[in-house]
Amino acid sequence: MLVQRFSRYLSIGVINTLLHWVVFLLLNLGLGISQSWSNLLAFAVAVTFSFFANARFTFQAKATPLRYLLFTCAMGLLSFLVGVTADVLALAPVITLVVFSGLSLVLGFVYSQFFVFKERT
Repeated sequence: MLVQRFSRYLSIGVINTLLHWVVFLLLNLGLGISQSWSNLLAFAVAVTFSFFANARFTFQAKATPLRYLLFTCAMGLLSFLVGVTADVLALAPVITLVVFSGLSLVLGFVYSQFFVFKERT
């Protein structure tokens, strides 16, 4: 059951990542919006998609406002912390994207499975 859930989470994560990058590139390159705003808006679109898709298809759970807030705040905080670390270490942006993608896949799944979408008994 856990492996099947992770596979679904991974599939949604791939779509989520593509969505984030496409929105970012459209906003930044297409409309000339700064990288910071393009990334924030792309994150908002992608995390919203990810939340609702995972609620329905991965965890078969009700998508509530509290769960949405818990999920988006945690993923946003993780994104910010990875960015701060990358700035301090002067990492290349591609490394930041890869590190965040990997961490958000693993930590996001664990957090979702055992906290956000955990069925209360």
